[in-house]
Amino acid sequence: MAQSNFPALTLADWQPTRDTLQTYSKVLGKIRRALTPPQKHWWHISLRVLPAGLTTTAIPISDADDDATFEMVLDLQQAQALITTSRGESWQTALNGQSAQEFCDTILAALAKLGIAVEIDRSLFADETPLSLDPAAAKNYCQALVAVDRVLKQFKAELPGETSPVQLWPHHFDLAVVWLSGRKVPGVDPADEEWADEQMNFGFSTGDEGMPNPYFYATAYPWPADIIAAALPAGATWHTQSWKGGLLMYESLVEVEEPERKLLAFLRAVQQAGSALMK
Repeated sequence: MAQSNFPALTLADWQPTRDTLQTYSKVLGKIRRALTPPQKHWWHISLRVLPAGLTTTAIPISDADDDATFEMVLDLQQAQALITTSRGESWQTALNGQSAQEFCDTILAALAKLGIAVEIDRSLFADETPLSLDPAAAKNYCQALVAVDRVLKQFKAELPGETSPVQLWPHHFDLAVVWLSGRKVPGVDPADEEWADEQMNFGFSTGDEGMPNPYFYATAYPWPADIIAAALPAGATWHTQSWKGGLLMYESLVEVEEPERKLLAFLRAVQQAGSALMK
């Protein structure tokens, strides 16, 4: 069998690195939120996937006379953080397990030297405890992230109507895409940023307290109770405990011949079942 684009990713084998990358992602997310014009459903605070890792995408430099922008990247292939500007300036530092406080202070100091002023709540990153980062584990995660990103983008292209970017949420550290049905939820204030739109969310989690290994999820809001009667592809199940939705464990893709096809079949099945009932 050809080497899979979906490497083994058992959380217990790399959780310290996962937690470190999530902390660093939160720092970048807070900076992006502070300087990026607001978008619906908080799409301005997330990160995007690059072949080498994660990016904030271009962020406007406040008060810049030349409409300059900058970008921050977590390069998981080379274990480094980078800042580049549209003026041609660049900065980088190694990711070696700096504490939350050290990483935050280092990034903000680098931005200041580049003439980029930003205010975030530093108390969120006041922990001085050294973190841990295994470069090989970071590279392995990057391989998985890029593979999942590619499938989610293919799936997104198939969906009718409005969809979100495929984006990584620093606070949950999940990569996801949202499909909006175009209808409002009855009884909810149309101005409610989070809950007014009928939607389905499709994503990839590296694992959490409720599910201690990586998994794919597909949820619907509002939740159509009859959806669990719909058949799912082999290996996928309906999850109805701490959260409700379709569930496919990541490990089920590692050894199969066509993991992308298996993942797409799961996403399509849940979306079709949900959209048929969300009317």
